[in-house]
Amino acid sequence: MAFFINAAFTVIEAAGGWWTNSMAVWSDALHDLGDCLVLGLAWYLQRLSTRGRDAQYSYGYGRYSMLGGWVSAWILIAAAVLMVVSAVPRLFTPVMPHTSGMMIIAVFGLAMNGFAAWKLHAGHSLNERGAYLHLLEDVLGWAAVLVGAMVMHYTGWSTIDPLLSMGISVFIAVNAIRTLKKGTGILMQRGPDRVDDTAIRNALLAIHGVVDVHDQHAWSLDGDYTVLTVHLVVNTYDIDAISAVKKEARKALHALGVHHATIETERPEELCELQHH
Repeated sequence: MAFFINAAFTVIEAAGGWWTNSMAVWSDALHDLGDCLVLGLAWYLQRLSTRGRDAQYSYGYGRYSMLGGWVSAWILIAAAVLMVVSAVPRLFTPVMPHTSGMMIIAVFGLAMNGFAAWKLHAGHSLNERGAYLHLLEDVLGWAAVLVGAMVMHYTGWSTIDPLLSMGISVFIAVNAIRTLKKGTGILMQRGPDRVDDTAIRNALLAIHGVVDVHDQHAWSLDGDYTVLTVHLVVNTYDIDAISAVKKEARKALHALGVHHATIETERPEELCELQHH
């Protein structure tokens, strides 16, 4: 629904940009065109990410969801740079846009993008949050266009239009870079921010029978689902005792935000292959 709302309004915006001769309206139109690509990609990848595991994707397709947010960030950064470059000449040769038309389009934009953002506000994955934040940025952008159009209408300060365009573009780029940074961290298997490695190690060492913890690695599949692998050194050969240790470890890890854990147990005298290297 958010995709179709955005697509319909992008066409209206493009016509409005031509009608009002406003760089600010064109900036938001180009931003919404990028959002259409973002939402369409996010929609497809979100559906793809719900597939179960298979021989090719042993963890499932969840990371495809994250890929939507990562690709969308690049699209928005490119659009922002294009609009800044286009707005600079207007600073030196200001053109008064059709301010009444700008106000009409801005009010319509606030309503349409506000409703689309509300439809997506409950998402938690990087893909869903990325799409929601893009629409929220649109809402803020149209609020700025509305205020700017009113000021130009009553003061005649036409330079406000290119300044608004540049301000909206910079705001979009800054937020897109944050999304890009987070997505790149996930692709590079950076440790999740919400997972405390020290707290996990201490919780595992507190389990009866565990004498050491090493080769602890945590990463996120899609910005929401956390995976961890760890080696536990135990002081027993008893199979039931080892099973109890693993059960207690999984319980502790789940409480600390880990959704899927792979646990290997070793005896103190065993030489771990990774430690050896």
